Amino acid sequence: MKSEVAAAVNEIAAAYPDADVRSEDDGDGGAFVTVASVPLSATYQQEETWIGFRIVYHYPDSDVYPHFVREDLSRADGQPLQEGMSQGGFQGKPAIQLSRRSNRWDRSRDTALLKLQKVLTWLNHDT
Repeated sequence: MKSEVAAAVNEIAAAYPDADVRSEDDGDGGAFVTVASVPLSATYQQEETWIGFRIVYHYPDSDVYPHFVREDLSRADGQPLQEGMSQGGFQGKPAIQLSRRSNRWDRSRDTALLKLQKVLTWLNHDT
């Protein structure tokens, strides 16, 4: 795992000290990262989820995209999941893919941690 990728994983773990943050070397200098027990808003039937993503070897010169959450995520009101969510897979298991590309991505400010925080904010906003 490249030192910049390892530093990004450490930054995420420091920001979420109560979460189980795990990383696995992807064999190319990057890492697959999973953050367990992330709280969900009342929008969803589930109280929490895991969230996973890959930080690729050319980080920090690339966006962290996409992110994935539990496959059984469902809205409390019975409505379909919002646009930008679709069936996918992460690390060999079914998941919901969250498509939140950074259109104005900027290497100087858009870290893996900031992207994770933005995705979680978007996921938990009341719709």
